[in-house]
Amino acid sequence: MLSALELSDEQSKKDLFRENLTLQQNNVTEIGEQQATDNLVHQYELYVTQSNQEALVTGIRIHIYELMNLNMQAMHRKSQMAQKTADKATMWIAITGTLCFIIALSLMLNLPGSIANPLRQLTKSIKEISAKNYAQRLHFDSRDEFGELAFAFNTMAEKLEEYDNSNLASLLMEKKRIEALINNMHDPVIGLDEHNKILFMNDEALKICGLRQGEAIGRIAQDIAVHNDLMRSLITEMIAPPESKQNQQTGALKIFANQKESYFEKEILEITIVPTGEQEKKKVGHVILLKNVTPFKELDIAKTNFIATVSHELKTPISSIKMSVQLLEKNKSGQLNDEQMQLINSIGDDSNRLLKITSELLNLSQAETGNIQLTLQTCLPLDILQRSMASLKVIAEQKQITLDVQTNSTVKAVKADPEKTSWVLTNLLNNAMNHSPIGSKIKIEVIQKNKQVIFKVQDFGSGIRKEFAERIFDRYFQVPGGNAGSGLGLAICREFIEAQGGKISVDSTEGIGSTFTFSLNEAE
Repeated sequence: MLSALELSDEQSKKDLFRENLTLQQNNVTEIGEQQATDNLVHQYELYVTQSNQEALVTGIRIHIYELMNLNMQAMHRKSQMAQKTADKATMWIAITGTLCFIIALSLMLNLPGSIANPLRQLTKSIKEISAKNYAQRLHFDSRDEFGELAFAFNTMAEKLEEYDNSNLASLLMEKKRIEALINNMHDPVIGLDEHNKILFMNDEALKICGLRQGEAIGRIAQDIAVHNDLMRSLITEMIAPPESKQNQQTGALKIFANQKESYFEKEILEITIVPTGEQEKKKVGHVILLKNVTPFKELDIAKTNFIATVSHELKTPISSIKMSVQLLEKNKSGQLNDEQMQLINSIGDDSNRLLKITSELLNLSQAETGNIQLTLQTCLPLDILQRSMASLKVIAEQKQITLDVQTNSTVKAVKADPEKTSWVLTNLLNNAMNHSPIGSKIKIEVIQKNKQVIFKVQDFGSGIRKEFAERIFDRYFQVPGGNAGSGLGLAICREFIEAQGGKISVDSTEGIGSTFTFSLNEAE
């Protein structure tokens, strides 16, 4: 407003002054400022309406200086109040800081001792307990967590003292009870420690091994195995190196027991414990269990003989049915209409399927009885491959399936039965075609690896789930939802390949495809 009074233009002077005067009217905050502002407004209105403006301007300046003086006094007064408040806050901060320092110093001096002393006593008592001084007790009078800890520790020490002072006769009774239980088991049981020393053998185990109690208990199993063939076969798997365990054949042991040849399945259990105060397991021995499966083996042999007999008896009438169907198809007994021809075709398909099943059952019965008739000779893998592909050429053309063969002429000859090996490869190719969509591809690979020739059949069909792939070579097993079959083809494939000293396996991923692989030994 003072600056507005200095302007030479009268209209600009009044406008700027009025604007700032309005701001002053809206910013009255101090005592007496409202009265001074009203006086200023009154003086300004006189200035606007009267002619003696010089004297009125002087009066306006006086009222403006009065307002400035009021505000300066208010600022000075508030500054003093702020200084007093700051001084008081500083004093309280100093007092509070001093109290906090005193409390912290007290806690620093007293708290570690109040925590460490009970822990020190607890550590000392635990060491006494570990030294079998079970009379050690803790005495904490407090009712806090340390008091609860002392109560729990004393309870544990009392139970340990009671256990340590228990009657030795009861322990011996428990030992005899366990020994009686083991001896009354109908299956042979042998226990060994981590050094293969025999800890116990029940009566059944002693009987089939031809040993007496004093000749076995406490001796090293390897020492007994030197003169005992059965003990040698029982512990071979335990003492064999890890890499040789993979090649060991698993099956029933044939043992002369109970005045006849008996069959036992062997199971070796590794016994481990976690020692007190440790975290890692420690091997403390083995238990050898022999389960008598002679009744099941006899039933299996009877079943095999029955299947062989029935299959052999069925082949003749099925062959006769096939011959009759072929005669009817050639119209030897008269012309057939379309409906009759469809029935004849259906009978022919069913008879072919029955003949295939009976042939597979005969092959399986031969494999189970160990009477597989092999004609081993030196033959070329490519000849086996060509024979298998030729038998499936028509099926491949009908389904528009491409057979992608990857091999080379450097693949050496193998020692195998060409007819049965070709049957295996044909069966794998036929399965691959059945599970491949129309217009797809099947990859066939024949490679040389070390002293073996590897055959691979890879399809890109639906694949096999992992849990089913593990059982795919079991007899009579069929993948749920797959093509109907006897469930014998792959089981016979395995028997044929293993009878020739080879191996067969499958690697499959559901939705991607399957790869069947079998190997044969190279001809010498």
